Amino acid sequence: MSGTYPVTPKVQQAALQSLQPTRVSFGQNLKRQSRTRGAQRWGIKFTYPQMMRSEFAPLHAFLLSQRGQADTFTTLLPGFTTPRGSWLGSPIVNGSSQSGRTINVRGLAASQSGVAKVGDLIKFPSHSKVYMVTADANSDSSGTASISIEPALIATPIDGEAPVTTNVPFNVALASDTLDANISPGVLYGMEVNLVEVW
Repeated sequence: MSGTYPVTPKVQQAALQSLQPTRVSFGQNLKRQSRTRGAQRWGIKFTYPQMMRSEFAPLHAFLLSQRGQADTFTTLLPGFTTPRGSWLGSPIVNGSSQSGRTINVRGLAASQSGVAKVGDLIKFPSHSKVYMVTADANSDSSGTASISIEPALIATPIDGEAPVTTNVPFNVALASDTLDANISPGVLYGMEVNLVEVW
């Protein structure tokens, strides 16, 4: 791990990509058959506006210091730093040995609608994978909720650990060993950065 992605210069546009490999085949009758491998990872693309060399140089140096795809670092996704759900209370994982596409949480404020909302990001301190909430969730009278996520858990969260739902850090690496910079005549520089989630 080699640090945190620079927050300046400011990203002009961020794109989030989900890769879920699926094997698809067609029979002689053209009936479609599909099989998922159960894997998923996020891809992130940052596009920057034209900038002065003084703004460009620290970003370029950080990316160059990653030595292509060799090192990993963390980054936030602009536009997803604050959840849509309230997550009121002090939510923690409710129970051990959880698996699949649902996570049980306790410690939420009781009887609240929209404690989690579709599109919220969630991560657990015990492993570095980022998940997305796929259905709105409400807490019951005891402050518990079952939260639907995608993809399925790749590791079992620890009972009692607090999920991260604000400023969720993606653990990433550069998607390529090639680092391109666009230099316009004069003093303007531009760049697109492609990242992939790693764990």
